[in-house]
Amino acid sequence: MPPQFSTEPGPQGAEFPGSAQPDTDALARRQPGTGPFARQPGSAARQPTARLIAPGGRHRRPMPASLPEGAPALVLAVPSVGEDGLAGVTAEIATVLRVDNPALDLRTARIDHGGRSDPSGIRAVLADAAARRPAGAPSAVVVPQVVTPHPAAFRALREAITASGANARIGEVFNTNALLAEALHHRLADAGLARADRVRMFSITTSADGIILATVGGEEAVGTASVTAFLLAARLALPVMAASLDAKPTIEEAAAQLEGMGVTRIALAPCVVGPEADPAAIEEAAAAIGAKCAAPLGAHGNVIKLISLAYGQVLSQLETPGT
Repeated sequence: MPPQFSTEPGPQGAEFPGSAQPDTDALARRQPGTGPFARQPGSAARQPTARLIAPGGRHRRPMPASLPEGAPALVLAVPSVGEDGLAGVTAEIATVLRVDNPALDLRTARIDHGGRSDPSGIRAVLADAAARRPAGAPSAVVVPQVVTPHPAAFRALREAITASGANARIGEVFNTNALLAEALHHRLADAGLARADRVRMFSITTSADGIILATVGGEEAVGTASVTAFLLAARLALPVMAASLDAKPTIEEAAAQLEGMGVTRIALAPCVVGPEADPAAIEEAAAAIGAKCAAPLGAHGNVIKLISLAYGQVLSQLETPGT
């Protein structure tokens, strides 16, 4: 009997084709904790250049099944725009990582741009991780909870590491575009804004014929998301463009370009985990162009996989002499 697929949105929805699948369907379709919620091939729109890094290779590996005693802590650093950045989605991601990796010393911290004293701030968390390990030993791998470049967050992290005196490294989860394209496809399908499986040609009514990926972090984030948008366009057979909530090109500019191509029903897909973007800004951007909006990526299985890959990559570098 052929496999059965659901066309209803939610945690038990349809499977999706793709070269990089989550470990399980349930993990892949995990919903965000709270909140609602490329450029088209051949487009002449100018976008910042993306730095494309493949998710595989001998210098990049998943988190080891067994961690050595005293392994560096994994610190999820959240560039939160609100006071509850460590709750909701962040807490859900941390819970899954702890369950999957019981030996992992996992901490969450807010990236403190203002430098104020805060026990949940990145400086305090780094100092505590260093105090629990031998002097000079690698104490933490800091993974910013973002999926596109976020220069302000990375500057703040480098300053915090220097100020704390911790022997910490920064791991990056962005530029792994195939996994992000798949996750965005899931979120759009969950909201009824994209076909769940175009290969099998299910008869599913969708309410969008063009997609805008909304990013935060400036023009570099748009450049990275443009590569993801190209891959998502191939999955959906729809025009997909990347735009920014805080830089150029704006959501309105991307919408105007799509409308010039004949697109009449635009959907907004937040290419963010969640806490790094203002939910009100996402809602306002969607309303300004008359678009429906998918949910942020949240605790999607591919986001969790990318965090594990970032931690494993840094561990492999620490184990290689001369790195």
